[in-house]
Amino acid sequence: MYCVAGGDWPEVTLTHDAPLSAHCGLLLASDLNRTMRSRKLSLRGLADVACVAHSTVARVLNGDVLPDIGTLTRLEDALDHRLWPGPVAIRASVSARRQVI
Repeated sequence: MYCVAGGDWPEVTLTHDAPLSAHCGLLLASDLNRTMRSRKLSLRGLADVACVAHSTVARVLNGDVLPDIGTLTRLEDALDHRLWPGPVAIRASVSARRQVI
């Protein structure tokens, strides 16, 4: 990913000029990963329950893509958990990460 200054996704440092979408993807992937681990859900297990391709879940977890609205809705419904970080969390992430650099 072009906006990663260092580290392995999702434990990365973003560049100071990383777009909002990178911050959003990082927050979403981190939360999805954390939620799956806490519920002991495999990638394929979540994909089956959410009716999405396992490759899509992997791409979201790896930060390769942001999910479209339909995929996000199916993942959130399957997990009964809100994944979309929203503007407040994204702004806080941008602000916090820019202060570190």
